[in-house]
Amino acid sequence: MSSCRAELPILEAVINIRNRLTALKKNRAEYVKASDVNSLYQATVKQVTKLNDVRDDTTTYNNRLDTTLSDVFSLLSLFYLTIGKTKDTLGTYCQIASMRQILNHMNESAVYNESDLAPFHRRLGELRNIIQHDGECGKHPKSLIRLLERQLKECEAIVQSLEDSLAVLSVELVPIHQKLVTFRRQLVALAAKEGSHKSELKPIQEELRKIESARVDGNFLGPGGIVPASQALCSSLLEECFEISQEIKANEDSKHVSLSLKPIYDRLSEIRTELESLVLTHRWTLRETDLFNYSLSLQEIDKMRVDGKFVDAEGNRPPGQYVLLYLLRRCYGLIYRLLSSSEPVSEELMPIANKLSTVKKCLNEVLKFGGPFSPRDLYPYQLALFQIDSMRQDGRFIGVDGSIPEGQGILMAHLNECHELVEMVWFLLRLTYDILINPPLIQQLKESMEEVEDESEEEEGEDDVDDGGTSEGH
Repeated sequence: MSSCRAELPILEAVINIRNRLTALKKNRAEYVKASDVNSLYQATVKQVTKLNDVRDDTTTYNNRLDTTLSDVFSLLSLFYLTIGKTKDTLGTYCQIASMRQILNHMNESAVYNESDLAPFHRRLGELRNIIQHDGECGKHPKSLIRLLERQLKECEAIVQSLEDSLAVLSVELVPIHQKLVTFRRQLVALAAKEGSHKSELKPIQEELRKIESARVDGNFLGPGGIVPASQALCSSLLEECFEISQEIKANEDSKHVSLSLKPIYDRLSEIRTELESLVLTHRWTLRETDLFNYSLSLQEIDKMRVDGKFVDAEGNRPPGQYVLLYLLRRCYGLIYRLLSSSEPVSEELMPIANKLSTVKKCLNEVLKFGGPFSPRDLYPYQLALFQIDSMRQDGRFIGVDGSIPEGQGILMAHLNECHELVEMVWFLLRLTYDILINPPLIQQLKESMEEVEDESEEEEGEDDVDDGGTSEGH
């Protein structure tokens, strides 16, 4: 009880921090300043230190303070991505949380193969390196490093569990398992689509029947008629594929989900549409903190499930479960994709980064397709680069508050590359001009190229003679 009383002022302070973070997230009138984020982070660290002093390490806590603190860390992590600190320990918090949600759903559905796990395995290794580096440098409090390491271990344990379940799969059944995983994904995607699916459904059903007919007494056979182990893994997948295909057929002339689940379906469809739009436009429109509300909405929907299924008011499990689960997992996947594609460039510098990226693409297209072009054609690109160059102070891009935002190295690399491309285009332009005003130059260039080719052929001939002599000597 005394512990709860001691935590009350900490809870009030953490709620205040969350409110300030929420207000900062909603403010679209100006770019997020790194100084504002850092001050809120330091305020959070102060409260976490106080919390560690009143709690013991052996007890597991999960009260309102923990929930609020989790929201604060999620927002701070998203803000770190917004200001370009993608390779900072705090920036990994939201990525690990998103990854854990996806891995839990993969574990629940049992629909995955080794190629699905490989990207998670690789990304976890990258995140571990970031956390270990910051821990060794003392960049963050030890309590935060321990928290992230614990969450990382949880993800690694899930991946290991998934890999272990695949390890029991017999070599002979791996091709069948991969086919069934692919068919199941195609079927749930079809179930979530509007309209008729007869033409798309028929070939999948035929393939499933072929797999079914190849079984003997309900078993998949290996070479020589042997019965490989891990039959249950493939058999359950096959039965689930048939079940989904039957549900699709049953719903062909009706709605995808029952009326009782329609509000959930509509909300998930809306979230998926918005997230898919962000995937296409995230370089220009996404502020990573926008993903916080989507994550909260998905978590609320996820918690509505009972034993993995959505239920109605009477506790029944209406049809359309596969559709809702597909949409839910699709949304989780899109959020993770947006988080992992976040660039180490501050929001304040993203307009410059996007402009340089556009100029670079245009100049590459000019080089790719060649002329004819004139000096006037290069003017817009040179003007754009001049404007960007003039924004620098002492060789750096400075923020509104006088700070130096993240992403300086990336922008300078893009800027230098653009200048090099302009030089290459100018070279081609001058070469084209020289040829036009001096036709004999074409003949000179041709003769020079022929001389180079003749010399290289002579050198190759001498090398052949030397090689032949050496071989005979041996």
